[in-house]
Amino acid sequence: MILKQGKERKRFIKFAFVGAIGAVIDFGVMNILSHWVWQLPLVAAGTISFLCAVISNFTWNRYWTYPESRSRPLLSQLGMFFLVNAAGVLIRIPILHYAEPPLLVFVENTFHAAHLTAEFIAKNFTLAAAVGIVMMWNFFINRYWTYNDIDDES
Repeated sequence: MILKQGKERKRFIKFAFVGAIGAVIDFGVMNILSHWVWQLPLVAAGTISFLCAVISNFTWNRYWTYPESRSRPLLSQLGMFFLVNAAGVLIRIPILHYAEPPLLVFVENTFHAAHLTAEFIAKNFTLAAAVGIVMMWNFFINRYWTYNDIDDES
């Protein structure tokens, strides 16, 4: 398996750290857009927040996680990274759309939480699940496609 190699394990840790930064951006923008500024629906706010995180993640991954991968032109690699993440959006949107409503009901009924509190919890837990699933997709596809120009042992 790829993560048994020391260099790949180190790359995965860096990728996960970059993803954590992206998640902070993702959660922050989603909460600002869906709770505090415009009260956008979760799918709209989550899509915008995802795009903000993608820009951050691409920059950090290109220059820190995979600095040896810059043999490709910037726009070409950004296009590849974006396509992988666009597929991630296709994974993410159904999770956000279908998982939040039953989770909201569960939180309201189980914890007898006020609707706004339950909604906040449900949106954030739904987004956390989507982020975790999409992160695994992103790492493996980006490693073998977007950043396949680096040597496994480099």
